[in-house]
Amino acid sequence: MSLLERLNEDMKQAMRNKEKDKLTVIRMIKASIQNESIKLGSDLSEEQELTVLSREVKQRKDSLHEFEKAGREDLVEKIRTELQFVEIYMPKQLSEEEVSKIVQETVAETGAKSKAEMGKVMAAIMPKVKGKADGALVNKLVQQHLS
Repeated sequence: MSLLERLNEDMKQAMRNKEKDKLTVIRMIKASIQNESIKLGSDLSEEQELTVLSREVKQRKDSLHEFEKAGREDLVEKIRTELQFVEIYMPKQLSEEEVSKIVQETVAETGAKSKAEMGKVMAAIMPKVKGKADGALVNKLVQQHLS
């Protein structure tokens, strides 16, 4: 079942169950995917759908951080709820140990020795962990490994 089919099914279920918050988030995700599809002029591949989902998660995490900083608890709870619904559609996230192992392997593959070569390592590692690990975590682990 494709992501759009799954979203349509979940949207129908959310309507039946009168889950207003979930329905709103599903509609936002679906709109983002459809907008990206229109922009590209074709249906999205699984990887492109994952990119859109990752963007949605990142936007919500950024919003969550800003609302927490501003002390807006009402909006913090709303964004946390939205984030939980979006993450349902994301692939299983890798643990920090798994990401660390991938970082070590990639550093060995690229032959990087210093932080100056961090860009080369990041370019090689991101396709491997796309949608499965937070970019900030990967960045932190690469920096630790190269220092």
